[in-house]
Amino acid sequence: MEMLVEIRNLNHYFGSGALSHQVLFDINLEVYAGEIIILMGPSGSGKTTLLSLIGGLRSLLEGNLTVLGQNLHNASEDRRIWVRRRIGYIFQEHNLLQFMTALQNVQMSVELHENISSREASAKSEAMLNAVGLGDRLHYYPKNLSGGQKQRVAIARALVNHPKLILADEPTAALDSKTGRDVVELMQGLAKQQGAAILIVTHDNRILHLADRIVRMEDGQILKQSHQVKHNSEQTSPC
Repeated sequence: MEMLVEIRNLNHYFGSGALSHQVLFDINLEVYAGEIIILMGPSGSGKTTLLSLIGGLRSLLEGNLTVLGQNLHNASEDRRIWVRRRIGYIFQEHNLLQFMTALQNVQMSVELHENISSREASAKSEAMLNAVGLGDRLHYYPKNLSGGQKQRVAIARALVNHPKLILADEPTAALDSKTGRDVVELMQGLAKQQGAAILIVTHDNRILHLADRIVRMEDGQILKQSHQVKHNSEQTSPC
């Protein structure tokens, strides 16, 4: 199975000189196509920092990190932008532009990534919104959508360009139990269809059963990685 992320001996610090504070310690992790990994741990354990490094949102300070075949050690801003444009991001607050409709929010993502016409981008975006069950909400603004519907738009925006890697930071934190489960199951189904991997940072114990692997962090370190036994009693392997 294709390895999408490889992390070796990664350390990270905030600040510099006398004010330097280490926040990640000797991180080693692999992410394979088609698997769902949940990162868990208390607040301040380094989960979101690790996610931001994988996503090319922060510069790698120490260690080795390869994402989608690109080595991000001493990587230029152009290389990190290349990686960012090939990853789907889903956040707790969904980050939709309030002055754009659901269709426009998704279409903007297509137009940023691909050299295609507005008509093609619109058709592609509409198809993805239909896939997440919002075919009847194409022209609704975020203020007229429920929390779960907004998160579905965010999922459509993240997946419309068929990324190989999806990073989700607390995607269910603002949702009730059923809606949160539905949203993650939707992410799971679409990502499996596309052969993508999903890395989810969460405190939500209600979605743990959806993971292929659970990675537990504390004080900037990975304490434990465990593979899940699915309901069909088959254990998922990363390779």
